[in-house]
Amino acid sequence: MKACIFDLDGTLTNTLNAIAHFGNLALEAYGFKPLPVMDYRHYVGDGRTLLIHRMLNAHNADTPENFQKVCQVYDEHYEADPMYDTNAYSGIPELLNELKQNNIKIAVCSNKPDNVVQDVVKIIFGDIFDIVCGVIDGEPTKPNPHTALKIAEKLDVSPEECLFIGDTNVDIFTSKNAGMTSVGVTWGFRDRHELIDAGAEYIVDLPSDISKIIEKL
Repeated sequence: MKACIFDLDGTLTNTLNAIAHFGNLALEAYGFKPLPVMDYRHYVGDGRTLLIHRMLNAHNADTPENFQKVCQVYDEHYEADPMYDTNAYSGIPELLNELKQNNIKIAVCSNKPDNVVQDVVKIIFGDIFDIVCGVIDGEPTKPNPHTALKIAEKLDVSPEECLFIGDTNVDIFTSKNAGMTSVGVTWGFRDRHELIDAGAEYIVDLPSDISKIIEKL
C-alpha cells in the first residue's frame, strides 16, 4: 500500500453534534422542530444535498421550496463557523504522523462541500495531507469513484495501492467502485453491521489498527 484516502466526518473528525446543530438551526428558521442528534447518524454520509432532503422528509416537508430555503440557511451558518464542536478523533493525529513517517501518502475524500472541507482540515490538521477534496458543484459524490480515482491519479498511485477508509457503507461502496481496499472504522456514525453488510474488507476499532493492516499488505 502506498496511499490512504480518508473520509472526513465520522472518520477523521467527530462532527455529529455540529451537523445536527446547523441542521436544526436551518429547520427552526422555517418553523420545523429540531431533530434528535442521534437521528443525524443516519442522515449523513451521502453529502449535504441528501442530508437536507432527509431532514425535511422527517417532517414530511421535502418540497423544492423548503429544500432551497433550508439548504441556504444550513450552508450560511456552517460556512460562517465550520469549526463549531468539531475535533479530531483520539489517535488520528498520531496515525497520520506515523503514515507520513513511513512514506505513505494521505488524502481526504469527503462528501461535505469543498470549501468547508478545506477549512476544517487546514485548521485541525495543518498541511499534513497531500490532497484534500470535498464536493465541488457539478461533480459526483461518493459512492461514485470519480473523486477517489482523481486523488489516486494526483498521488501517482494505482487504485490497487490505496486503502480507502471510512465509517459508512457509502465509503465502502466508494472503495469497491474505485478498485481500492476498503477499511471500515467503528468509531464513526454507523455501526459494525452496516460495514459488514457493505462488504468491508477490513474493519478497525482503533486508528492504530490501520497501520497494522498496511504492515500486513
